[in-house]
Amino acid sequence: MRHPRQAGFTLLELMVALFIAALMFAMGYAAINQGLTSHDSLKEQQAHLLQLQTTVRLLEQDFVQAAPRPVRQPVGDEPAQYAMLGGTPGTQPVVALTRAGWSNPAGLQRPGLQRVAYFLENNTLRREYWDVLDPTLASVTAKRDLLEHVKSFTIRYLDQQRQWQDQWPPLTNTVQSGPTMEMSLRQRPLAVEITLDTDDWGKIVRIIEIAG
Repeated sequence: MRHPRQAGFTLLELMVALFIAALMFAMGYAAINQGLTSHDSLKEQQAHLLQLQTTVRLLEQDFVQAAPRPVRQPVGDEPAQYAMLGGTPGTQPVVALTRAGWSNPAGLQRPGLQRVAYFLENNTLRREYWDVLDPTLASVTAKRDLLEHVKSFTIRYLDQQRQWQDQWPPLTNTVQSGPTMEMSLRQRPLAVEITLDTDDWGKIVRIIEIAG
């Protein structure tokens, strides 16, 4: 027969058991926390990748359907703006162009052409478009932030001589006037080279052919 004093666990055994249980719980919590952190990081990367894919797709759609239709300044008495133009980041658009193929499922009284512009402000690439082709000072734009953490956004244009230009039409064509200038405004490049320099994915270069 066992002596009554030998039944149960000693205080030392209980402390060892509690220490082992606490250690196992700590290891399990660390593993779960690491899994949740990895899951959140993966979701954030997926969201950034979706932003990038959407941005490149919109840029490609806009340039592929570029239309040789210049627009006028909002004041109305200025010369027609270029069909495309290159600018600097900030309040001025990096690029603005007229594109065709603007879907109209609601049957609104508007053209199928659309004036769009891309801005880079505070490391965010933004797309804007007008409801009219020749805006006035009272015209407003619809804005959409496309991609964050963008360090730079540059565009080059391939001319008929297979030379890359930083602005379109090239500067040599902008000093012309009359019918010659009007013709140059309606010319389209052979292709555009888009470069996105991002914090997440580095430099991304895309060359888009433009239908003649």
